[in-house]
Amino acid sequence: MSFKLGSFNYSPVGFAVLAALAAAPALADDAESSLVEANIERITVTGRTFNDYKVGVASGAMRGNIDLMDTPQSVAVIPDFVTDEQLATNLSEVLVNDSSVTGGSEKWNRQVFNIRGFELSSGSGFLINGQQQWSHYVQPIETLQQVEVLKGPSSMLYGQSGPGGLINMVTKKPTYDSMFELGFDTDEHGSTRFQLDAGGSLNEAQTIRYRTVLVKQDTQYWREYQDGTNQERDRWLGYLNLEFDITDDLMLSLKYDHTQDKTGIDRGGWLNSDGELIGGRDIIWDMPWTFTDNTISNLGAELTYHLSDDWQVKAGYNDQQFNRQRLDSSPSLLKGSEDPFTDGYTISPFDRYDDWQHKTGFIDFTGIVNTGNVEHQLLIGANMLDYYYGQLKESGKKNQPVMPGQPLPKPDLDYHNDPDGKYESDYKHYGFYIQDLMTINQQWQLLAGVRYDEQKKDGKGNNSYAVSPKFGVIYSPAENGSIYFNYSKSFTPQGMVNDPDDVNDQMNLDPEYGEQYEVGTKWELFDGSLLLTGAVFDITVSNVTVTQDLEVIPTSGDKTITTQSGEQRHKGFEMGVQGQLSDKWFMTGSMMYLDAEYQRPEEDRLNGKTPVDAPEWSANIWTRYEMTEDLAFNFGAIYVGERFANTDNSITKDAYVRFDVGAAYTMDVMGSDVSVRLNVKNLFDTDYLAGGTNTDVTVGEGRHFGLALEAKF
Repeated sequence: MSFKLGSFNYSPVGFAVLAALAAAPALADDAESSLVEANIERITVTGRTFNDYKVGVASGAMRGNIDLMDTPQSVAVIPDFVTDEQLATNLSEVLVNDSSVTGGSEKWNRQVFNIRGFELSSGSGFLINGQQQWSHYVQPIETLQQVEVLKGPSSMLYGQSGPGGLINMVTKKPTYDSMFELGFDTDEHGSTRFQLDAGGSLNEAQTIRYRTVLVKQDTQYWREYQDGTNQERDRWLGYLNLEFDITDDLMLSLKYDHTQDKTGIDRGGWLNSDGELIGGRDIIWDMPWTFTDNTISNLGAELTYHLSDDWQVKAGYNDQQFNRQRLDSSPSLLKGSEDPFTDGYTISPFDRYDDWQHKTGFIDFTGIVNTGNVEHQLLIGANMLDYYYGQLKESGKKNQPVMPGQPLPKPDLDYHNDPDGKYESDYKHYGFYIQDLMTINQQWQLLAGVRYDEQKKDGKGNNSYAVSPKFGVIYSPAENGSIYFNYSKSFTPQGMVNDPDDVNDQMNLDPEYGEQYEVGTKWELFDGSLLLTGAVFDITVSNVTVTQDLEVIPTSGDKTITTQSGEQRHKGFEMGVQGQLSDKWFMTGSMMYLDAEYQRPEEDRLNGKTPVDAPEWSANIWTRYEMTEDLAFNFGAIYVGERFANTDNSITKDAYVRFDVGAAYTMDVMGSDVSVRLNVKNLFDTDYLAGGTNTDVTVGEGRHFGLALEAKF
């Protein structure tokens, strides 16, 4: 079934994708006469024609249900309907729908992302319903109602966070009416995923409601270990959310989820000095006995009390427990070698146990106050984070030689035998904030906010303090459009260098501070069914932390050096379109131009260099066209421009375009809606490299077929 079209000249195709996005307003105008009335938010589905591509509110952007048009910030919202159409199985496959997000390394069964070229931290770059989530693993997406990409510094509301932005994952909520959905999907490798999604009321008065999700997934990957076996993944997930209407004004929500996720390790490919893969696309350099075994649980509660028609208080707490065992082989090329088939390579095995504990809490007072003709939407709140980390590790012999095709046997290692005992670290973080969105008249709104943060590390003498302001202005020249400006700052504590192979191992690092200026515009067309956005941004980060490979290995054996100096500046612009073009045609798409560089001392070899995985151009598009009420077709394209694979910018990854298509047919079977979907990712079997450096690059998969069945009762 191969119909490969050879290699692409990426530039014309990439510009074709960008042209499609730029042409969206014109297409929208042509389609206006045939547009039917559509709802902005999909709460319940009553027919086949509804606007399921556009969401009007991002709860994380302003810590409340404030319309995106009243939010002076660039925000992208990716609803679950779109990602269900795409048969997405992980967060990386969701976030390709926003071009401001680019992927990084996916080794060790975790996913790294960059927003506007800045890498997101596992500890402070991800939120679940507005609370920080330790995200050192592949986040489950089956429990999510939508994913919000909050662009630019958000420290005023969330404290420690990066300058590029945050990912806020909004979970599915209980339903009043009964629902029951069963899903199954598979692919050509024999992977399977079973899903159950159910909700409804548990009593006649509908004051007790629930939502539950169960998932069992067995994945067969396409890349192979050197003994001929494939990497495998075994995952199951359980999720339960209960809501109790204690009184008409008081609601309690309880949430619990548990994930068990075990997979073999594939650190990714190696690139030579010309940016070419060493050994081909499908070879895994890790030993076949390697694995990561993650166990994650979240137990949370939220209490919402309506003090009056205009004021409410909301408080929440979440306890996340994350345990991981990692049996790793740590493969590495020999120094100066680019031919492991002749020279061999080395492994340095170890067995490691990690214990992360994230306890978060918040309390928010929100309400409306009028002073004369000015309306104030106020937010006054505080949040906290209690972080703990413990590690046990037993290492085997370092730099053991191995030849490709001759894997070494599994070593006799047990992390319980850690000769140094358990390594432990912890800190506590507190923040207090106030925000005021002032509506002066129909044309003008002002946003002002400020936050005070403290991060305390007992006995380490490395406490951090910060004040993070935010200021915004919204001008609405028309009822359906706005132009905004914002200024915001970020605060990112850096902790300690924890790498025995680093020259500065155990050195305390100072916080990084970011500053952003952003000007943007938002327009709703066709009675609000289509949202067009654009933004220009300029972000500067000071006291930048950079880890570089040493050019000469010292007698100590150190391989890297971590330092802090200079600045990192990222400038660019974004465009986005999301919603309904006609009664049968839906679309979501975006593009970004990015100019990113390190501004270091002149003698530093990184001065003027571009960070890894920061493409100058990126774009995406996904559409649905409904041929009939029962039959729909999808088309998508993802363009990622040329990127550097190392900090010295000596190794380049080529630009690529990936085309995806899909089709779905819905039928009535004994009174239930049953849908069948077939998707093809990478339709033309394009060779490409995704995120990661020259030592851990993610190799893009070739043509991939997915088949899914779903029944709604």
